[in-house]
Amino acid sequence: MKIRLGPDGMHVFDRRTGLNVLLDEIEPPKRAWATAPRQVSVAVTNACDLACSYCYAPKHRAVLEKSDVFRWMDELDQAGALGVGFGGGEPTLYRHLPEVCAHAAEKTDLAVTMTTHGLRWNADLISRLRGTVNFVRVSVDGVGSTYERLRGRSFTQLRAALDAIAGDFRWGINTVINQDTIGDLDALVAVAAEHGASEFLLLPEQPTGGTTGAGEETLRVLQEWVAAYTGPVPLATSAQAELGVSTADALPREVGLRSYAHIDASGTARASSYAARGVRIGEDGVIAALEQLAQVEAA
Repeated sequence: MKIRLGPDGMHVFDRRTGLNVLLDEIEPPKRAWATAPRQVSVAVTNACDLACSYCYAPKHRAVLEKSDVFRWMDELDQAGALGVGFGGGEPTLYRHLPEVCAHAAEKTDLAVTMTTHGLRWNADLISRLRGTVNFVRVSVDGVGSTYERLRGRSFTQLRAALDAIAGDFRWGINTVINQDTIGDLDALVAVAAEHGASEFLLLPEQPTGGTTGAGEETLRVLQEWVAAYTGPVPLATSAQAELGVSTADALPREVGLRSYAHIDASGTARASSYAARGVRIGEDGVIAALEQLAQVEAA
């Protein structure tokens, strides 16, 4: 169990089960508050072996040094962060992935999550990650021919990968919602339930250099679908989306960079993976960069 002190009280977290307990009757002094965000996502590489047209991830070559990731995780852990989420690009293309996950599991109290397309999860990779990753989020945009058209890979291959992942990890599905995938939501829930997913995360498509994002009609249909949803897999959504998904704001004073930050594959700290502004992490460490970023965001 890890304890994080902040403006909302004492937060107790168990990375093995995902249990969160807030003791809001406790009022820690400000000097005792955690200085790290609660959760930090880390793009370990920009490399990806897919070419989805709506992908927002940077396309220039960049990859993080293993020693930097180790050092940043140690610092974030000591400063009160609860978890890191590895992504990219495609994190399974990062050759040091098993090592950084093992470091987090063995040398820190951080929970490790991962966002992946799932297609490279074979028996060897699973054996190397087993026991070091607390939650896996698999990106699945549409089913059957929709998935194969958008992702350029076999949906049958994906189903086999989901079975393999579900055998050893708690996991959930991420779905980019756009005009191509909006009609597949019920089928996606069925796939998630069949393979034992514990979460279905809805991600309305964000505008990129080549796309305009989810349109008004798509968002309207999505909101209606959420309102009528009675499926077996719990829904979640991104912080940017307002879809009517039931959420509990247990930490109303822990917002912005106190709640979340992103580190891109060039070693730049940002408020989110979509944010244009950022601060390069230097020799003085990740917390110093985040403090500078907070000043930039407030300006």
